[in-house]
Amino acid sequence: MFCIEDELKKLPDKPGVYLMKNQLGNIIYVGKAINLKNRVRQYFQSSKNHSIKVKKMVQHIASFEYIITRSEVEALVLECNLIKKYSPKYNICLKDDKTYPYIKVNVQDAFPKMTVVRQMKKDGAKYFGPYTNTTAMWEIIDIIKNTWALRTCSRNLPKDIGKERACLNCHIGKCHGPCEGKISQEDYRHMIDEVVNFLNGNYKDVIKHLREDMLNASENLEFERAATLRDQIMAIEKIEQKQTATLSSMLDQDIIAYAKSPEDTLVQVYFVRQGKLVGREHFYLEETEDETIENVFRDFLIQFYANATFIPKEIVIERTPNEVEVIIDYLSKKREGKVQITVPQKGNKHGLMELASKNAEVTLSQFGDHIKKEQQRTQGAIEEIKEAVGLPNLPDRIEAYDISNTQGIQSVGGMVVFEGGKPKKSDYRKFKIKSIFGPNDYGSLEEVLDRRFNRMKTEEEGNSFTKMPDLILMDGGKGQVSVAEKVMARHGLGIPICGMVKDDRHRTRGLLYQGEEVLLDPRSEGFKLITRIQDEVHRFSIEYHKKLRSKAQVQSILDDIPGIGKERKKCLIMHFKSVENLRNASLEEIEGCEGIPKNIAKNIYQYFHK
Repeated sequence: MFCIEDELKKLPDKPGVYLMKNQLGNIIYVGKAINLKNRVRQYFQSSKNHSIKVKKMVQHIASFEYIITRSEVEALVLECNLIKKYSPKYNICLKDDKTYPYIKVNVQDAFPKMTVVRQMKKDGAKYFGPYTNTTAMWEIIDIIKNTWALRTCSRNLPKDIGKERACLNCHIGKCHGPCEGKISQEDYRHMIDEVVNFLNGNYKDVIKHLREDMLNASENLEFERAATLRDQIMAIEKIEQKQTATLSSMLDQDIIAYAKSPEDTLVQVYFVRQGKLVGREHFYLEETEDETIENVFRDFLIQFYANATFIPKEIVIERTPNEVEVIIDYLSKKREGKVQITVPQKGNKHGLMELASKNAEVTLSQFGDHIKKEQQRTQGAIEEIKEAVGLPNLPDRIEAYDISNTQGIQSVGGMVVFEGGKPKKSDYRKFKIKSIFGPNDYGSLEEVLDRRFNRMKTEEEGNSFTKMPDLILMDGGKGQVSVAEKVMARHGLGIPICGMVKDDRHRTRGLLYQGEEVLLDPRSEGFKLITRIQDEVHRFSIEYHKKLRSKAQVQSILDDIPGIGKERKKCLIMHFKSVENLRNASLEEIEGCEGIPKNIAKNIYQYFHK
């Protein structure tokens, strides 16, 4: 039998992490200590100096365990990972786990291209971001695509130059055709330098260059091109106005302020990149009435930057966090470069801090109750599912799977992810079924799950496939659940699996767990969450199936028309979108499609109007 007094005597004088447990063995608090013996003993000594929260927690401690580490920084990292894993009741938990996108330009290649990614890697490429406003990011990408004819293909250049015909983008003037040797490496590099200059925020040079091109086009009576260039200039000027310069330096910085209610804390983060304010985000931390703001900031910084793909050189914060030196050491090692944490007293940084602080107050006063109710609603839904099914832990990450096909044709699988009761669309995945032929939903499900959990072993840490779900939901009954259980056993995983059962009207009825049906109150938040997940996974998989089926239908019909090859198929698919649109098109409309000669357009029209 566990005796706390005996265990306290065994505690070492070393750094490490301790885990407090209740009578059920559930972890209710995770902490770090530079000296485990001194820190853990404090909880069980005189309680007059303890906060109300600590007093409540101590009443529920039935046992504890500890993990020795080599240093205080190592203990800090372990503490953060364990808090994210167990979400203990008495810890401050940052529930938001967003990963913001970056624009990547692989400048190390001979003919670089631009892509959108969610993780930075040390691969020699240039990364721009993170962009907290994805709409603004796509505006920037559209401007770049319309201004510079960059390649988008995956060919290995210059190795593959001349091996295949140019893609559709080359034919319609959206790419300079490096795959066919139509642009030299030096000229292409000059274009990439301009793109990088633009992404660095140097808009004036780009606008000047475009104005010169616009005037030349106008003088040469190329009015359509001049109008296009004018629109591009206006779009860039609009972006420039949005990204108002905030600091004279070109540093990357995060500005962190707070607002506090009697029970909760709202933390506001302003993202400054290359001296420009590019976005902001707020985080609502519940039940912090018993915490100092210095401790709130300490826990926030550790959890916020734990999975961050980018850590700025300077973090400007409203109050100095507890254990600031340990946090600086931790962030500097993670960034692989010195990180500064500063509390400004005057100047531009202080002005921006005041702005963030005022915005935090406004956000808390206007939306605090709504944010809290929304978090309680989603958290309550997860807790209802946990209690109804009898799960050992709270299912924070839920993955749901569905198969879609038409009589076995174009079978696809869909995987949707909900974290904290909300959809996490960046982790959604589509699967085109490869090994199963014909209408075999069980075989298709087995392939999808095998591929998903095989990827878990091979992907880099931080990828969505490496995250272990707390609960798997199958759109179906006993058969689908049985398939999933077989795959989990093969991979040595003990993840709980439920089937989402439907009634005769094809509406959500309840859950199937371990051979028994679990009915939830249709008015409860838990039932509504299950319904949302079931509808979402069905929508996601069927949309992918329809897209593939439509493309296959267009391609199979076009194969019968003389003069239609691979590239012309692409032109027609992109232009008309569906067979029905192409069938109803006039001869003039078909002739107006880029890349389709008049004689081929006539063949197409005659084929549909025999």
